[in-house]
Amino acid sequence: MPQYDYSGLQNGSDIRGIALEGVPGEPVNLDAQAAGRLARGFLYWLQIQTGKQAQELTISVGRDPRLSGSALAESFCQALVPYGCRILNAGLASTPAMFMSTVFPEYQCDGAVMITASHLPFNRNGLKFFDQTGGLDKGDITDIIAFAESDMILNSLRPAGGKEPEEIPLLDTYAAYLRDLITEGVGAGDTPLAGMKITVDAGNGSGGFFADQVLAPLGADISSSQFLEPDGRFPNHAPNPEDKAAMASICSRVREASADLGLIFDTDVDRSSAVDENGKEISRNGIVALAAALIAGQHPGTTVVTDSITSRQLTEFLEDELHLQHLRFKRGYKNVINKARELNKAGTDCQLAIETSGHAAYKENYFLDDGAYLAVKIVIRAAQLHREGAGISSLLRGLASPAEAVEIRLPLTAEDFSACGERILSELQTLFGSGQIKGATLAEPNYEGIRVNFSTPAVHGWMLLRKSLHDPIMPLNIESDDEGGVEEIRKVLRPLLCGQEGLNAGSL
Repeated sequence: MPQYDYSGLQNGSDIRGIALEGVPGEPVNLDAQAAGRLARGFLYWLQIQTGKQAQELTISVGRDPRLSGSALAESFCQALVPYGCRILNAGLASTPAMFMSTVFPEYQCDGAVMITASHLPFNRNGLKFFDQTGGLDKGDITDIIAFAESDMILNSLRPAGGKEPEEIPLLDTYAAYLRDLITEGVGAGDTPLAGMKITVDAGNGSGGFFADQVLAPLGADISSSQFLEPDGRFPNHAPNPEDKAAMASICSRVREASADLGLIFDTDVDRSSAVDENGKEISRNGIVALAAALIAGQHPGTTVVTDSITSRQLTEFLEDELHLQHLRFKRGYKNVINKARELNKAGTDCQLAIETSGHAAYKENYFLDDGAYLAVKIVIRAAQLHREGAGISSLLRGLASPAEAVEIRLPLTAEDFSACGERILSELQTLFGSGQIKGATLAEPNYEGIRVNFSTPAVHGWMLLRKSLHDPIMPLNIESDDEGGVEEIRKVLRPLLCGQEGLNAGSL
């Protein structure tokens, strides 16, 4: 057993842990010592990747407003000081801004880290790493953790004249960059958003700058915005565009204020969703459709890669209304981004990779999942439509919605929950593939779990059962075009799942 064991902190391509005491059953496992060792592991990794010595490297460090953020950032920075690298402390920042610190000529960082746990509760925190090619992959994080656990590797880092961290105004630089994009896109002088009322909900995360530093200087009325003040307790609602209470809050605010547009961000601003001029949410399938509609004219026929839980109606909108191609792939923002990169490398034009969670990555923007960049594109189009007397809802008139939709999270109770989930999926694949269940057919191609289409007199819909990316859970998504159809699909699934060893299907 190693003296240091940080493997439990890995969450796919991120680091996630518990950083504050006080929640029963959740002991701290991401503390100053862990942050310092991970910093040195990242430094070692960067030396390998770049071929540079430590004193030749520039590394930026930023954080969201979580209560543990400042201390973890300080620990991360101070761990790097003895090795002579240039350390840029961005303070409060967004995850996309941290990547852009490797792009902006003012900084030209070799690597960057954002201290955030996205929308997770206040006692959690984590780290997201970047180099000049983008966000690090799962294997890179595994390597950094292995380096951080190894005294031999960390002791091989040679002190080289310490440099204290420099404070940089990264969020100011990033905001100016976004303002320029809007000014150029709308093309109406210095105040292209004059006459527009835009409601921003930052959920007390890092996204308040978008209202104050991007929209307001361009003439927008942001007076109806809410929860712009950074507050790591997140006192008003979860900083998550997928959260029902959060979305209901901004929808209500847009209606009350008669705003032209609403925008909502997660904590670290790598995700966003919108609200139209009628106070109707544009999220999940809607935000995918809108993100695609914004580029359909410039890139006819391009492929849009999405996660696995998108609806049949979204596919019809993308392909029949926008005349694009839809590749329904896997959950996980890095999965869809990496698939999009793979398609382009193989010669298939793919301009957009997006999850229904609001992670949207455009090829034109480094395939960076950036909620503020998506918001900029929405604002530009909304401003153009506003001049014509129309709203953003006009872009989605051809998008239908299922009559019913539900997600049920079924716990896996087996010790080897991954193997148990694979067994269940294999058995269902064989069963539905055999044609024994009338009106049910396997959806092909399918890249994650098992997806089944239902077409009977009682129901037209689908279900997707898959393994969670990281947890002992099997999420089950069901959609129906008919009222009562979800229950009909449940009736089919109950006898198939409730008897499965190692699966608690009681909530089905």
